[in-house]
Amino acid sequence: MRYRLLGQTGLRISELFLGAMTFGEQGGAGAPIEECRGILDAYADAGGNVIDTAINYRGGASEEILGELLDGRRDRFVLASKYTVSRDGSDPNAAGNHRKNMTRSLETSLRRLRTDYLDIYWVHLWDRHTPIEETMRALDDAVRAGKILYIGISDTPAWVVSRANTLAEWRGWTPFAGLQVPYSLLNRDIERELLPMAEAQGMSVAAWSPLGGGVLSGKFTRPGGPEAGTRIAGDSITAHDLAVARVVDEVAGELGVSSSQVAIAWTRARSRAVHPIIGARTVEQIKDNLAAIEIVLPGEAISRLEEATGFTRGFPADFISQTSGWVFGEASQRVDGRS
Repeated sequence: MRYRLLGQTGLRISELFLGAMTFGEQGGAGAPIEECRGILDAYADAGGNVIDTAINYRGGASEEILGELLDGRRDRFVLASKYTVSRDGSDPNAAGNHRKNMTRSLETSLRRLRTDYLDIYWVHLWDRHTPIEETMRALDDAVRAGKILYIGISDTPAWVVSRANTLAEWRGWTPFAGLQVPYSLLNRDIERELLPMAEAQGMSVAAWSPLGGGVLSGKFTRPGGPEAGTRIAGDSITAHDLAVARVVDEVAGELGVSSSQVAIAWTRARSRAVHPIIGARTVEQIKDNLAAIEIVLPGEAISRLEEATGFTRGFPADFISQTSGWVFGEASQRVDGRS
């Protein structure tokens, strides 16, 4: 496992993040605590150091289990949690990105995780009712108080993130160092706005669901179908999804690796900013996913995988690309840009 820097900070973060959404059996399709211990140990033994959870994962059980499993070794990990999701559906102030919910949510997460600080605190989802100024100032106050060290934002439009970090720059507040978004061969939407924005601002990108909800693992295309207890129902998967998954299977077969490893390796090949979040319900699954860091996909394989998705960036990216030749003239082809 190699390490990169979180955004424009000096914090060292591993190539792969461990997602703890599966930690706990509440809601089904999760892992009991002893299996979670094995998953965490396998990840740590491979050199991984970033653990990602949230206040709402498994009804809070994910944080509680991590609090127990990290006892005595918490400081060796970059521990991250998230807030925004409601703590009490009957209370309008128990959700959102305003100062009150952030404060109460942070206190809850710290107590469950048995720690006095979080390395990274993520805003979980854009809250259109809370001014971004309030969110950024409240997060900065928590950083200054030492309760959180770095901040990130998840599942939010690119223009909101850009505005937030511009405000932070102008006002001397802590900026977002990381962006957390879904990214896989089945969901390439971030290539339109979010990924270019993150790269331009020097942000790290935590990519959740790199296996497309498990579809790209091969479980739906292998003989016999998925095992009992699989989270996604087979009838919710489209013909397009299966077509892409079969190409992943083909590439995996040619390289002699698993389909999951190919899917994860592809997300890493797209951008150095991307850190896939790998989640598992068994030790066997996490070990298989961890092996993805050893895979370098051939250019021909990357092209085949991307062609199978049929993805286009749409307007304005495609329009700018198509018209740049006559807009900037033939001499523009000899200009070396900054990237």
